Amino acid sequence: MSSKRLWAGNILSGLGVLFMLMDGATHLMAPAPVAEAFNRLAIPLSLAVPLGIIELLCVAVYVFPRTSILGAVLLTGYLGGAVASHVRVGDPVFPVVFPVLIGVLFWGGLYLRDDRLRTLIGRKEK
Repeated sequence: MSSKRLWAGNILSGLGVLFMLMDGATHLMAPAPVAEAFNRLAIPLSLAVPLGIIELLCVAVYVFPRTSILGAVLLTGYLGGAVASHVRVGDPVFPVVFPVLIGVLFWGGLYLRDDRLRTLIGRKEK
């Protein structure tokens, strides 16, 4: 595997992981901005902690190499829920597209650093 590809994959994945760790931690603490966002999205604040736990568990599955593909699938589902929530309330383009961009970081990083995924897609380099 190319060292540059591995580094690029780790950087992309790391950016996604860092964002999701911060987001999950803020869900657990539920400060005023989280409460306001949940209110605007019509999601009960009582779901902040369970959603934060789910988010952090999905990230944990992603960071372990043996389960990273499953983690990426789980995170894609989680981020899809975020997209749906923003679309439902009529948010502007950026809040709708941002979770998709985070998903691209996860999948792009995984593609660059995991031979199994490249083999599955049919693009494994020798």
